Amino acid sequence: MSLVVSNALAWALVHFLWEGAALAFFLLFFTRASARVRYCAACAALFAMPLAFAVTFLRLWQPPVASAAHRLVPQLTAVPGLGAATNDWASPAGPLWSWLVPLWITGVMVFYMRSFGGWCAARRLRVRGVAMPAAAWQERLRGLHAQIGVRRPVSILESCLAEVPVVIGYLRPVILLPAGLATGLTTDQVEALLIHELAHIRRHDYLVNLLQTAVEGLLFYHPAVWWVSHVIRTEREHCCDDAVVALRGDARGYAAALTTLEAMRAPQAVLAATGGSLVHRVRRLLRQPEGPQTSLVPAVCAAILLLGAMSFLPAWQQQAPPEPALKEGSAEARGPYQKWLTEDVAYIITSEERSGFKRLQTDAERERFIEQFWLRRDPTPGTPENEFKEEHYRRIAYANDRFSDPDLAGWKTDRGRVYIVYGPPDEKESHPAVNPPNEQWLYHHIEGVGENVVVEFVDEGGHMRMTSDPHGAPPKR
Repeated sequence: MSLVVSNALAWALVHFLWEGAALAFFLLFFTRASARVRYCAACAALFAMPLAFAVTFLRLWQPPVASAAHRLVPQLTAVPGLGAATNDWASPAGPLWSWLVPLWITGVMVFYMRSFGGWCAARRLRVRGVAMPAAAWQERLRGLHAQIGVRRPVSILESCLAEVPVVIGYLRPVILLPAGLATGLTTDQVEALLIHELAHIRRHDYLVNLLQTAVEGLLFYHPAVWWVSHVIRTEREHCCDDAVVALRGDARGYAAALTTLEAMRAPQAVLAATGGSLVHRVRRLLRQPEGPQTSLVPAVCAAILLLGAMSFLPAWQQQAPPEPALKEGSAEARGPYQKWLTEDVAYIITSEERSGFKRLQTDAERERFIEQFWLRRDPTPGTPENEFKEEHYRRIAYANDRFSDPDLAGWKTDRGRVYIVYGPPDEKESHPAVNPPNEQWLYHHIEGVGENVVVEFVDEGGHMRMTSDPHGAPPKR
């Protein structure tokens, strides 16, 4: 993973702290709404979270420019002495991305493996220890299909492993009934539980649950994700309970059936009739007071997190930590890597790349950085030749050969700098006999600068100085 991608991903993870809090805070406006409205609002908030994360990452990530011409003609503002283009988001995050991104990836893999294990356990429930129920229950299920509006075929099986009625599968859903369920419940109560499971199927809750699990694994580190997900699961059960009461009209009988089913929950990848807080559901069905609500706690936490993140994150992002200074005369300063940084690529390396290179600690890291530096600028990736690199070093050699002064290397002169950055001019006029001697270089087109750009050099005390800047700024002395 490249430095640019890792840095952008790390900042996206950090920025999601306040983004996730803001989306969770939105849900608090629906505290007293109906179960269906709260469910829809919670789903909208949860599924907006990975979207916000992706948009932030894409805005922070700036891939190398695809245009080969742009690679061969860098922007004028990147030339030292002619101005410097800045990119606030990319202020190096120091060691932030070096540990944050690998830690996040590890967490995502752990949560996804855990979810996959739960899904496999749910699939095994469908084939192990099951038997066909009595034909009468098959007929009752078909009758309930029409009442609740389920159009897909749904199978029903008795299971000696399931302890509560559960739904498994989306394309071919199966309702598992615990063996001997009818022994402790009346026929009407069993039908009410079947209606609850059919309501899950009609509402496509199994598919939503899978997507919900995917979001939880991706953004596992944010408490707001788990709180919103908890709201979804709670209101999902409330919606199905409401469907049962609306169809049967016997809230007390259904509440008694739920109380009987107070047992171990089914695996996460299935939808069980005892999902959510059983006591809360029973009280809700019987319309009993539930005491003070605790929704103020996430509201205060979300507000504090939102205000705090909005105040300190921009400053944190824009203020990069100070770079370690290179000691003059040290082995590092005399080494080939320092020469590469201060001579070979002095005019084409960005400030972000320069800062990142200075933070590297080992020669292996520096070699890898240099390799990636040239690959990002290769106009024909995948080929043995790197035309940009070859052309760049040809220009340096030409500048050193043609533009050297008695006390200044050619690449350090104004003409050498312009030649290395923009290449040979399309037209050149030289007037060595006039006083003072001068040259004018004409570039028909410089991308990002303009058309028919003229750069003038005048001999001042034996040195050809640039006197005209396409941007109108005085040249650097």
